[in-house]
Amino acid sequence: MKRLLSTILTLLALLTMTAQTVISGVVKDRQTGRPLPHASVTAAGTEVHTVTNDEGRFKLKTPHQPSYIQLSHIGYKTLRHQLSEGQTENLSIVMQSNTVELSEVIVKADDPLAIVKAAMSRLEKNYPQEAELVRCFYRETARKGSRFIAVAEAVTDMYKSTYSYGPESDGVAILKGRRLMSMKARDTLGVKIQGGPVMPLMCDVAKNSEYLLNPDALHYYTYSMEMPVKIDERLHYVVNMTPNQLTLFPLMGGRLYIEVESLTITRADLQLDMSDWRKASDYMLVRKPAGLRFRPKELNVTIVYKTDSNGVTRLSYMRNEMRFTCDWKRRLFASPYTTVSEMVVTDRLKQGRDARRPRGRSSFGIRERFYDKVEYFDDPDFWSDYNIIEPTESLEKAIDKLKKKVRK
Repeated sequence: MKRLLSTILTLLALLTMTAQTVISGVVKDRQTGRPLPHASVTAAGTEVHTVTNDEGRFKLKTPHQPSYIQLSHIGYKTLRHQLSEGQTENLSIVMQSNTVELSEVIVKADDPLAIVKAAMSRLEKNYPQEAELVRCFYRETARKGSRFIAVAEAVTDMYKSTYSYGPESDGVAILKGRRLMSMKARDTLGVKIQGGPVMPLMCDVAKNSEYLLNPDALHYYTYSMEMPVKIDERLHYVVNMTPNQLTLFPLMGGRLYIEVESLTITRADLQLDMSDWRKASDYMLVRKPAGLRFRPKELNVTIVYKTDSNGVTRLSYMRNEMRFTCDWKRRLFASPYTTVSEMVVTDRLKQGRDARRPRGRSSFGIRERFYDKVEYFDDPDFWSDYNIIEPTESLEKAIDKLKKKVRK
């Protein structure tokens, strides 16, 4: 009897050790009631983090229940939502917009190019000064018109060297992934475009100067100041960069959000210049079959960083959306396509000497492409304890439809 009791107690202890707290809910705008997509959600006292999906929904898994979760979104007041014991799921959270009074802009801001250059001069100081290994969740979807034709997801480990080095020193390894594609022949075009889990290595504007902040290319833009905004209760300059000339390569333009006091770039909303569609095609395409016409329409990139209590700013979230048309020469009409790639850093694992660049067949550098690791979507516990970006209702329905067609 004593032995049985001891066994039961041991099992209970193990269950307690492995038990997780699930925190889930929806985030909305207080005034309009509309869902807030891409809001940052962090569990207090941990490095566990995610973002809300397009419907404002999120889910976090933590080893222990935190006292609160912290939410932030551009143009909204940072919110600490207290958690009660046993009441952590199906939360309904509202965020209040954060207006900025012009009197709060203490620093004179009449030279946007000077602000950009000052931010560039502080990159090594404002971003990690030692190597780090972080856990990420990546998802990419492809739609033909409004219909999903492909979904790929992966949990990755991303190695980021110190910001005194370029992205060539960084790497990504896929820990677990799955992919589902339409079986229709008309949906299979064989087009391969830029993206994949290595996207955060290429698009990190604070680390990869060739992507946007190349000192030799700053004169290719016209700069202007927009109304300042608050992000995480900190005032930010908003600098607009508009390409002003054609170059041998297409330019990215858009908005940079630069924190006033530290001159840290904490966000970038960018668009690829489509003035020359051929150059834009060369930028977006990796390869395509002969005889296929590819016409780029739009490429938007959002890069979000988070600053910790020590003033160190790290890559947090990235979204890449492409729109283009494809048609074979013998067909009368071109089909519209949209691809979306999202990456969120869900946890920080190691730093300094303990952080090592991933090696092996599952690892990739900035010049390498995503290996399409195929696994079934039928396992409801596929992601287990991993934190992911919650799928939208439309994506869940699309996955169910694709699974049924694959089974046939």
